Amino acid sequence: MEEEAISKSVAVTACTAMALLYVAILHAPTVILRLPPPPSFNSFMIRRFICAAISSVLSLLICTLILPIRSKEASILFDVYGIRVDHIWQAVVFPVSLTCLMYAGSMVLKALLLVDKWRERVSRGEELSYEYIQGSLQGFIDSIISVASNVSAWRNYVVAPLTEELVFRACMIPLLLCGGFKPYTAIRLCPIFFSLAHLNHLMEFYSKQNFSLIKTFMVVGLQLGYTVIFGSYASFLYIRTGHLLAPLVAHIFCNFMGLPKLFSRRNGMVSVAFVAGMGGFLWLLFPMTHPDLYNDRSDSCKCWHGYCSWS
Repeated sequence: MEEEAISKSVAVTACTAMALLYVAILHAPTVILRLPPPPSFNSFMIRRFICAAISSVLSLLICTLILPIRSKEASILFDVYGIRVDHIWQAVVFPVSLTCLMYAGSMVLKALLLVDKWRERVSRGEELSYEYIQGSLQGFIDSIISVASNVSAWRNYVVAPLTEELVFRACMIPLLLCGGFKPYTAIRLCPIFFSLAHLNHLMEFYSKQNFSLIKTFMVVGLQLGYTVIFGSYASFLYIRTGHLLAPLVAHIFCNFMGLPKLFSRRNGMVSVAFVAGMGGFLWLLFPMTHPDLYNDRSDSCKCWHGYCSWS
């Protein structure tokens, strides 16, 4: 593989095409193929899952054809896309720990709610019994089973993160870096394509907001802002670690937590925790994503062309 083996215009054009392809294939069954609407929500989501999988495979094929990869062996291709089996625990534990810091306010709020719930039990004279613990554990297990069988949960925690990270990180970043873009430029560009793909929710938001353009643009603007921030963070993780699993687990965690809690009217500790967490996040951002943590030697790292060695 050679540096700047493709032009910047080719790299940007290919990334734009993949972003549009991702959205187009999702709507292809009804808009292009004119298939009848699915009989149920589950059927609709399963159809979407299949479309997202097809889009991801096509994007991987497009990149394989465009990128100047001398060897088409599976192991080489997997390394190019950051699909690796080495340093797995580092690629899971460090990014999740780092991402948790951004949600310090949310976690403190959840802890405060649990404390309030416990105080209510104590005020009613209810004691901590074996039956109560057993019932709580059973309720927790039931909730996990319920989530595992929920098609929306599969979309939020499996299909969407996996396909989006494959297309918008594993495919696009190697193209941009090989096209001669600097890492920081690639980090700024990738979220733009990522946000483009989320504009397909515009009509959905429009109907949910009672066809109010102002409310729709406010909701879409908030979502685009969030996707740009997260897209930049995920791209940073991918470039620094050379491991697709790093942005993938961060994506799943963020989908689970939702937007971070910045403040709470009932307790100022939430804001203090958020500020402290963000301070810790910024302080540990580079140390916890150092290439040496995810590669045996940074001079022979497995990410695209050694680009993760930048500091």
